Amino acid sequence: MDPYCDGKSKKSPPMGRRRRYCRCSTTMLTMLLFVVTNSVSVLLSSGAGAFLLRRYKPVTVRLWAWDDSAALLDDLNATQSALADTQAQLADLHARLGTANSLLETLLAGMAAEQRDGMSWARELSGELKLAVGPHRNVTGEATVFPAVGHACARFQDDLELYMKYTPGGECPSDEPLARRLMVNGCDPLPRRRCRPRSPVGYVQPAPLPKSLWDIPPDTTVVWDAYRCKNYSCLVHGGDGEFDLRGREKRRWMRDDGALAYSIDGVLVARPNGTVRIGLDIGGVSGTFAARMRERGVTVVTTAMNSGGPSGSLIASRGLVPVHVSPAHRLPFFDGTLDIVHWTAPEQVADVTLEFALFDIYRVLRPGSLLWLDHFVFPGEQLNATFAPMVDRVGFRRLRWNTGKKLVSALLEKPMT
Repeated sequence: MDPYCDGKSKKSPPMGRRRRYCRCSTTMLTMLLFVVTNSVSVLLSSGAGAFLLRRYKPVTVRLWAWDDSAALLDDLNATQSALADTQAQLADLHARLGTANSLLETLLAGMAAEQRDGMSWARELSGELKLAVGPHRNVTGEATVFPAVGHACARFQDDLELYMKYTPGGECPSDEPLARRLMVNGCDPLPRRRCRPRSPVGYVQPAPLPKSLWDIPPDTTVVWDAYRCKNYSCLVHGGDGEFDLRGREKRRWMRDDGALAYSIDGVLVARPNGTVRIGLDIGGVSGTFAARMRERGVTVVTTAMNSGGPSGSLIASRGLVPVHVSPAHRLPFFDGTLDIVHWTAPEQVADVTLEFALFDIYRVLRPGSLLWLDHFVFPGEQLNATFAPMVDRVGFRRLRWNTGKKLVSALLEKPMT
């Protein structure tokens, strides 16, 4: 080796040797930089570099001597330990990522199933059902009109196809129980049909008002195929009295016992005379509440489902207005238009359904109007914990509040502001 290159000569090299000395120094420096650069690259690519930079923050930069083997060994051990910790962290993150991916896949599958159940049909539609629920063009052909059909109808495609199985232009099948089952399950409104319902044989006109309010109509005003009873006499004597217009129904809402039973006159006195003019009775089986209100100059519409008998036909024969909507149906009234809503719930209503219903009733009532909850079924242990806070949350003001065993009656007011 050239003595000028290995640094042993103390003399300055001649000009030619000086160039060789410079080339030798440059080569050694390049090799050193190559080794350092590759070492740093390997360290960073392994994932330990960032960890070491966070863990070790020396105040000064230390240049290790090649003969300082103990310090170098300590540094290598620290690096190896850091790499092991990083690998453990990566394994833990990988496991967590796998769990998160599995959970996400489960959630997405559930959402897809809900959308598939609630918004799409199990198989391709055909016939009258396809025509009834499919998009229609308006008269100009420029826009598409979608018929109103209940959101849950697609979940009961078999029943709905049976409901829509008829001869267009002919007689509708006698399928009142099927229609009721679809509506109660959320397929409300039902699709329109292009058929004619069968008329009763020997139909007789109802009695004139006001006599019709308390007269039991002739049996020939109803098609009885869908019902267990085949005449009104069976309903009057074989039921729970809801069709007994001369007995149980005649006495209802006429006396206030100071507890759960309110009287109509006791409720109307809570408003200035003549300000209660129109209202709604939810679930009125026979229409007696509407009949008593009509006697006092108040027009009340009654919702009915024909669950125990021909409620709609009876209400109409009495000269009152029945509306065929399910309990979960949005009330078909404008905002702020009704003076009173009367609601009797013989069965407990689920919390979420009840809250939506109360807000919907609040919507249709005008300011200062009344909601009468009549013998409302609600478990006693949940009355103060759930029902009372719900009523307050909706915004009603309590005028009367009476509780019994699993029952509550209340007279509530929608505030003026």
